Amino acid sequence: MGETLLVINAGSSSIKFQLFALAEDTMPVRLRGRIEGIGTNPWLISDDESVPLPPEAGTGLSGGVPGALAFLGTWLRERLGGAMPVAVGHRVVHGGPVYDTHAAVDDGVIATLESYVPLAPLHQPNNLAPIRAIRRLMPGVLQVACFDTAFHRNHSELADRYAIPDALYRDGVRRYGFHGLSYEYIARRLPDLAPEVSGGRVVVAHLGSGASMCAIQNGRSVDSTMGFTALDGLPMGTRPGQLDPGVVLYLMDKGMDARAIERLLYHDCGLKGLSGISNDVRDLLASSDPRAKLALDCFVYRASLAIGSLAAAMGGIDGLVFTAGIGERAPAIRKAIAERTRWLGLDLDEAANGAGALCITTPDSRVRGYVIPTDEERMIALHTRDILRRQRSA
Repeated sequence: MGETLLVINAGSSSIKFQLFALAEDTMPVRLRGRIEGIGTNPWLISDDESVPLPPEAGTGLSGGVPGALAFLGTWLRERLGGAMPVAVGHRVVHGGPVYDTHAAVDDGVIATLESYVPLAPLHQPNNLAPIRAIRRLMPGVLQVACFDTAFHRNHSELADRYAIPDALYRDGVRRYGFHGLSYEYIARRLPDLAPEVSGGRVVVAHLGSGASMCAIQNGRSVDSTMGFTALDGLPMGTRPGQLDPGVVLYLMDKGMDARAIERLLYHDCGLKGLSGISNDVRDLLASSDPRAKLALDCFVYRASLAIGSLAAAMGGIDGLVFTAGIGERAPAIRKAIAERTRWLGLDLDEAANGAGALCITTPDSRVRGYVIPTDEERMIALHTRDILRRQRSA
């Protein structure tokens, strides 16, 4: 199989992985899969098999993420005939004010990223856990942290500033933006898939359980709906999106402490909080409960407002791209958003939208609409390969 590169995208109870071949410039995927149910009933599910993890690998003090990764290492070694990946790339949500590009992991990098846990408490600890585990299991292998914030770090100061004292901005309290690996992938694909808008003004809607939008002009991020943390912007599966900070002060006056407020904002708001039914758009679309309709209507309304705002940041809009789970697989949501943004010049082709075609607008639509699947893991692989090559050439 030759040299390979492993990409890890870790959550609280699951690990997604892809194994890429380094020998070919196209870096084809050799293996892909996930480990689900970590901490309860873990299984490794790949393209061609499902394997239960032994109890000691998925639960208990020696289990959890480290145990699951140890099992994954053994499974990969058997699949690769004893060889192991020469590098491992990780998705890390928050790079803070320090990292405007992706970085090879060392003790200093880990310490800095640990300090950003309060900025992304839902994601950062889960991103760091496999990095630490692999350092123990494979201490000599190159690990690369690829940041969701990096793609947005060329924003203007105007876009990144809050109206707060300068000392707080200098201390790192600013608008970072997230889902950058997804947006970078879409920006790279636009010249091939949508050359007519790739050099222009494009709003990309990354709509999933975590949702945001990004204004991209000439392939570069101009602004994003997310800010200091991944709570800002659009309503999400369990997060509220844009929220008056006075609400937090109100909750504090009502007796809620920081941890209780954090739990509420990260786990009990968004579509779940609005509907009282589910955080999953599929469940809400299938429901006849008026609360489900309210949640979806709020999601669509806020998304349409964000498109207008991001278009203003660029002085206009030439294209709208839908991506991620909802964006790629929920034509009803795309249709509802398109109807609310028709005033911008977007004329939806309902048949193309229903079929999930690449272009979902009519030929004479002034603003072109697209559905483009994202691939964050491939972006992580490309950045990891680049750092590996630089280290080897040095």
